[in-house]
Amino acid sequence: MMMKRTLIIGASPKSERYSYIAAQMLTEYGHEVYAHGLREGFMGEIPISTEWPLGQNFDTITLYVGPQNQPEYEERIVALRPKRVIFNPGTENTVFATKLKSAGIEAVEACTLVMLRTNQY
Repeated sequence: MMMKRTLIIGASPKSERYSYIAAQMLTEYGHEVYAHGLREGFMGEIPISTEWPLGQNFDTITLYVGPQNQPEYEERIVALRPKRVIFNPGTENTVFATKLKSAGIEAVEACTLVMLRTNQY
């Protein structure tokens, strides 16, 4: 399995949140995680940064912010040029997905947790 550097957008220090569970599972599966959130904190051992990761390379960006909060991230996500963006349940956004595809970035409507468990990540 190849390590896929992953940016989590919508990171939360609350252990019951899916973004937190995804961070833990991604780490278990050997992927490097950068967690971006509105407030600093930790997802277990993973620090949550409020700083945008300018100039960093990511294979995958996984979204845990609803479509109403995505516009502020759209240009910044496209500028990072990831291979793919995962729209987790509740984050689906056909307009943004179309923008990503136009920029040559794969847009996937799926659950990061299920993808990991079924070896589709």
